[in-house]
Formats: sequence, structure tokens, C-alpha cells
Amino acid sequence: MTLEQELGKIVKAKAVTVSLAESCTGGLASDLITNVPGSSAYFVGAIVCYSDRSKIELLGVKEGTITYQGAVSEQCALEMAAGVRNKFHSNIGASVTGIAGPGGERPGKPVGMVYFAVDDGDNIWTERMLFEGDRATIKRSAADYLIGLVIRALG
Repeated sequence: MTLEQELGKIVKAKAVTVSLAESCTGGLASDLITNVPGSSAYFVGAIVCYSDRSKIELLGVKEGTITYQGAVSEQCALEMAAGVRNKFHSNIGASVTGIAGPGGERPGKPVGMVYFAVDDGDNIWTERMLFEGDRATIKRSAADYLIGLVIRALG
């Protein structure tokens, strides 16, 4: 069973809905989830917010978060997850933001650094990972990790 199939099974059993905010994965996690037949019953939607401006305007990420902590930060991931959950009125909002490379590295933020958040309205889970590989590998690793984090959060 794939991660996305496992997610579908768990989400259906718990009768909850999920929405995603994706930055560095460019919608890949949403694509994986929607490859599962019947996913429209629990997957409400997604926002691919690749630019800083879209994070602010579409998800309500604070400009100060972007300015002082950066788009690749735990705080940004938290605000993205809360923003997408509120935007879609879903039970679970999950987000991913990071540096897929090969460029974009900043001091303290190497290529492959990715932040994740899951927000269910009562609890918030965050994680930071450092993935290796080329751009496609990092994107796929991050998409899989995001789906896995939602599964673990639903526990």
C-alpha cells in the first residue's frame, strides 16, 4: 500500500478532511493524494504557494515571518498549515516549505532543508528535514514525508 493509499484509508475511517499548502513540492503531494480513487471524499484542495507574496496573500502568512524568519522556516510552515486549513475549512491543514535546489541556499539553510507542519485546530506538529539528492528527488522525498506526517498526526 502506498503512503497516499494509507492516508486515504485512515482519513476515511476518521471521517476528516485534509487540505495542503505546498511550496517547494509544487503540488506533488496533492498529485499523489489525488491519484487515489475516491480521494475527493476527504481531500478538499490545495494551494501551491511558491512565492513569498502568495504565502502572504493566499494563506495569511505574516510579512514579518517572511522578512525575519524566512519562507523556509518553522514559523512559516505553521502559518501556512493554519492558513490552508482555514481557507478550505478542512479538519487538517498541512504544509511544506523548503529549498529543492540546486540553487537557493542561504546561510543556515542548505539545499534540501524542508519544514513541515500539520494543524488540526487543536494540535500542531512540525518537523524539519534535510534531504539529499537532485531537485526531483528532494521534491519527491518532501511530498512523501508530508503525507507520512499527516498519517502520523492522525495517529
